[in-house]
Amino acid sequence: MKIKQTILILGLFISQWCFSQTISADAILGKYVTANNEGIVEVTKRNAKYYGKLIWIRPNANLDLNNPDELERKKSLRGKEILKDFIFENNNWHSGTIYDPNNGKTYSCKATMDEKGNLSLRGYIGFSLLGRTTYWVKVK
Repeated sequence: MKIKQTILILGLFISQWCFSQTISADAILGKYVTANNEGIVEVTKRNAKYYGKLIWIRPNANLDLNNPDELERKKSLRGKEILKDFIFENNNWHSGTIYDPNNGKTYSCKATMDEKGNLSLRGYIGFSLLGRTTYWVKVK
């Protein structure tokens, strides 16, 4: 009976240890290929917050044509910061925004990372639960 109890306690301890592993806040740093291979975003850190800048875009998508600001429409998307102000807490990055060049809108956003280092970004309309998720693959 004591062996069964010991095995059960050991099993519970191991499962708790496995599920309580935490991600480093800086694990998000690096380069990611966006959905549909439309671009590459480099995530950096400034003053304890995380930002992402488009460092490569498809050749046919040079200008920010959908931006609501007419002056911004004449600017290149390359170099544009599309992720802003993310804070790390409880194994995810939150309280940031994501800009979608395809429609010129900015959304509230949170990001989570899978075991391979890829990102799941969930953009929200305002503070609602309505939104869309996109997946970015980390460049090795």
